Amino acid sequence: MVFLKLITVLLPWPLKRWVLIHFFKYEIHPSARIGLSWIYPKKLIMDLNSSIGHFNVAVHLDLISIGNQSTIARSNWITGFPTNTNSKHFSHQNERKSSLIIGQHSSITKKHHIDCTNVIQIGNFVTIAGYSSQLLTHSINIELNIQDSHPITIGDYCFVGTASTILGGAILPPYCVLGASSLLNKAFTIPYRLYGGNPAREIKELSKDYKYFTREVGFVF
Repeated sequence: MVFLKLITVLLPWPLKRWVLIHFFKYEIHPSARIGLSWIYPKKLIMDLNSSIGHFNVAVHLDLISIGNQSTIARSNWITGFPTNTNSKHFSHQNERKSSLIIGQHSSITKKHHIDCTNVIQIGNFVTIAGYSSQLLTHSINIELNIQDSHPITIGDYCFVGTASTILGGAILPPYCVLGASSLLNKAFTIPYRLYGGNPAREIKELSKDYKYFTREVGFVF
């Protein structure tokens, strides 16, 4: 199977798509595309005009789902810890899912590390911008001395600045900006806000008239 995966990565896209659909049972729209990347979750769903660029790695996930017009650019490291194993890690979390779910018209740019030990839900019209952000759903629970995990949720029309860190259990509400180099480690609830700092806090209200929050196409020219 490893040999088949390696050969598949190197195939021209039409043949690669055929192999991924027929041998790996992935759901890939005819207009979707994957570049020179190692993308092998248990289940992959790619909607209309979605894309994954070059030099991405996605391993040990139950599911990657990419919505209409959404993109994962290049050189991203996407990891998980699959369910239904004999490992003692996360055995206390029977309902845990190792999944990356991306809505419509959203973008993950370059060189980010995305840990999907638990679900990462990215909404519609979201930008994970710049470089070197970390979305980390798992960590050691110091109180219980176990590996623990919690989901991350990023709402619709959010903008995550470069080199930010988002920890398990964090929520960035819809129509919000997370400033560059911030640490988001809690669940916020108020939309139309700039959050930032280490740890992140509410900095100011943002106007509902900002064109980023009303755009009908995800790509920003």
